[in-house]
Amino acid sequence: MSYLVAVLGDRIKAETAYTALESANITMDKVAILGKGFQSADEYGLIDPNEEAWKQIKRLAFWTIPFGFVGGFAFNAITGLDTFPWAGVLGNKILGGCLGAGAGAMGGFFIGGGVGIGLGSGDALPYRNRLNNGQYLVVVKGSDALIAQASRVIRPLRPEHLQGYADPRD
Repeated sequence: MSYLVAVLGDRIKAETAYTALESANITMDKVAILGKGFQSADEYGLIDPNEEAWKQIKRLAFWTIPFGFVGGFAFNAITGLDTFPWAGVLGNKILGGCLGAGAGAMGGFFIGGGVGIGLGSGDALPYRNRLNNGQYLVVVKGSDALIAQASRVIRPLRPEHLQGYADPRD
């Protein structure tokens, strides 16, 4: 399955593109308009990259924090470090475990997608931002031949942005 996403500045242009696609005998079940008064990004299924990143961070932290604690505890037990003399032998091992758990939490955050949350990732976020700014998306999904036909129909309408995508799950 392939997708074609056209960004149009206002509702009139989006409806014009929709009508042009309909006139070109493209079945309307393959076409969607996203924007105010039409489908929202969530209704269409446009993922929120921040939400997905937080899910990944939580899944990864579920494993890295306990392993980090065990690793820090074991490291302190093996080396016999007396980093915190006031804590005693058992206290040092527990504090070593806590520091290891902290390292596991940091690993879960950074490897799980925390950097993408701060810097933005993928194309879904820019498309969501365009929708939030009052622009409209016309999305066509189907075979490569259908996407090529839709591209030929939409290109003369001079969209602000026109991008094709192939679904990686296919």
